[in-house]
Amino acid sequence: MKDRLKTMADLFKALSDKNRLVLIKLLASSPEETLCVTDIAKTLKISQPAASQHIKVLKNISILEENKKGFRVYYSINNDVLKVYKSGVDELFVKAFEKCPHDFACSECEFNNECR
Repeated sequence: MKDRLKTMADLFKALSDKNRLVLIKLLASSPEETLCVTDIAKTLKISQPAASQHIKVLKNISILEENKKGFRVYYSINNDVLKVYKSGVDELFVKAFEKCPHDFACSECEFNNECR
């Protein structure tokens, strides 16, 4: 359970930047689309080092995949990982509105304070 909570926290940290959200939208809306860091920087109107940092954050949570072609690296969305994250977010919102069956008496719960 703690690993799942950490994974979700890492996801929300990665999604907390507008440029990363735009990049995900750009690549996810065109699954056949791949972009190199230069294309990403131009599209987002940011510097190449800034684009590289955004790419690094998204690669760290496995949302982006890379494919080397010659001297360039092209990035695309990892749809399988994106679906897993979507499922986790959906589950989080469902559970967020459920009443705790143990009234937050964590010592009585099988998750033993790991759900908070």
